[in-house]
Amino acid sequence: MPITKAFALAEEAGLDLILVADKVKPAVCRILDYGKLIYESKKRQKDLRKQHHAQKMKEIKFHVNIDPHDYQIKIKHAIEFLEKGNKLKTSLVFRGREAAHKAMGFEIIDRVIKDVEQYGHPENRPSFAGRTIIVTINPVAGHAS
Repeated sequence: MPITKAFALAEEAGLDLILVADKVKPAVCRILDYGKLIYESKKRQKDLRKQHHAQKMKEIKFHVNIDPHDYQIKIKHAIEFLEKGNKLKTSLVFRGREAAHKAMGFEIIDRVIKDVEQYGHPENRPSFAGRTIIVTINPVAGHAS
């Protein structure tokens, strides 16, 4: 349809003539309310931002000579973090001469991974850096609320 006729139809309806595709022959236009279109697209973008959930990183630190009760409390907190959908950075820090017992540190980290395995899985193998053993645990998709 000629452009003049399209403008006349849009004006008659009290709406705007919007160019949809100008690269094709003939160009494609639509007759609609431009203000409403902008409003709805902004609303859609806002709803998408609301639904987007940024994953937070929580950290729990252990030591080689941790008391069994303290260990259980930290595991309970770790499970809570994973259930909420947070990533968990688990680190075991060596103090003083404890660094000579790396094997004990890796045993504790392996025990942590085993105790939270139904709530999260390790992102990578535990790594030793300086005086710290670190492992990141991602939440299992079914448990995040």
